[in-house]
Amino acid sequence: MSAIPQQILDSQKSALNTIVAVQGSLFGGFEKLVDLNMKVIKASLGEVAEQSQQVSSLKDPQEAVAFVSALAQPNAEKAVAYTKNVYDIFSSVNNELIKLTENQVAEGQQQIAETIDQLAKNAPTGSESAIALLKSSLATASSTYDSLNKAAKQAAEVAESNLTAATNATIKATETATAAATSAATAATAAAKPATTGARK
Repeated sequence: MSAIPQQILDSQKSALNTIVAVQGSLFGGFEKLVDLNMKVIKASLGEVAEQSQQVSSLKDPQEAVAFVSALAQPNAEKAVAYTKNVYDIFSSVNNELIKLTENQVAEGQQQIAETIDQLAKNAPTGSESAIALLKSSLATASSTYDSLNKAAKQAAEVAESNLTAATNATIKATETATAAATSAATAATAAAKPATTGARK
């Protein structure tokens, strides 16, 4: 059996292995996402039951305002944490797929380089310029792929940085809104008490 058909068989085997690995990565990411959602649902159900019991024990509007205000901050932090966990899962799957792609491209480039070398050994005299052109084209394609790969990684880093900044801004905005709502509700409750007391007299 000649070297080229064996290379084709090896290439097909490698492509099949890559497909299986991609499916494994995607399924693993889906499994992590389902697990995360199940944990969030379970925790949420427990919190709703606990909060329902706490609501039934509230005696006046000021306690209700304080209770609602106390819920805002942890709920915002939980939402941000959930978003971060989902992003981490997708990022992890993306990184695995990038590694698989890099390996596949590297194997493909190696096989093409070996094929070009095989052709160069068996090429007739005078075909050196055609072989040089093939080698140059392969080098250009490799360089272009490396540049695109670096750009994609930089874009992922920028996206992660933006997510962190948005997370911090969301938490800060929630803290500010909660503080403003609490002080407004406290002032409204305090203003309503003298009026109610005066009306009773």
